[in-house]
Amino acid sequence: MSSLLEVKDLSYCAKSRGTLFKREQSFKLEPINFELQSGETMAIIGDNGSGKSTVAKLLVGAAMPDSGSIILNGETMQPGNIKQRCLKIRMVFQHSQSSLNPGLTLGALLDEPLKLNTEYDGYERRRIIEETLVKVGLMAEHAHFYAHMLSEGQKQRVAVARALILNPEVIVADEPFAALDPSVRSQTVNLLVKLQQDLGVGFIFISHNLGIVRHISDRILVMRHGKVIEAGKTDVIFNWPKHDYTKKLIYAYQSLSKR
Repeated sequence: MSSLLEVKDLSYCAKSRGTLFKREQSFKLEPINFELQSGETMAIIGDNGSGKSTVAKLLVGAAMPDSGSIILNGETMQPGNIKQRCLKIRMVFQHSQSSLNPGLTLGALLDEPLKLNTEYDGYERRRIIEETLVKVGLMAEHAHFYAHMLSEGQKQRVAVARALILNPEVIVADEPFAALDPSVRSQTVNLLVKLQQDLGVGFIFISHNLGIVRHISDRILVMRHGKVIEAGKTDVIFNWPKHDYTKKLIYAYQSLSKR
């Protein structure tokens, strides 16, 4: 069976300019390789600065790789073809509040990607917007609301709706639950699990929360200093970690979960 998503030898190097008081800094993402099947969730874990978010940016086209390829359903994603990437791979951001324009209604927010990327008329776009809002556990009437009228959990559902609105094949979620309290976080996790079961999309889930990672992921990539140091099925990584760094992460999680 062919993979939904194939990442081959993807590499990236970024440099920040130095100043009088700060040295020039650079980050290098070593060539990485992985595959994602339809309906599968792959989690990427590691410390801050390990390269997790850089991988997310490369996948959605927010950054251009220095080399390597991203292949979706056998089709190579062209680095300069933003529309192609926008239709196929969508992102859910960590801070839903800052990613929602406060001056637009939710309907207008969700209408933007449809206007830019489809040929649907106004009636069809409204139908898709209302159906998508219901799909993420909101009401069709929420299309007339503004972001400030929503709870944090509802804002995150809108962020999920915006990712789903173009019917993508892969969703990249970069720490989507970090700003949510535990009860709302649990509801949002269950929502994503249900959406994946219903829609069959592939999920790439970036998180520090190993409890959620263990609950929702099928496979795990462990990253450190821009490298994938270990990869495997979730139960194997948690029960039989090989790399010392992975063992440190897993043992720290197990110690906390026993308290």
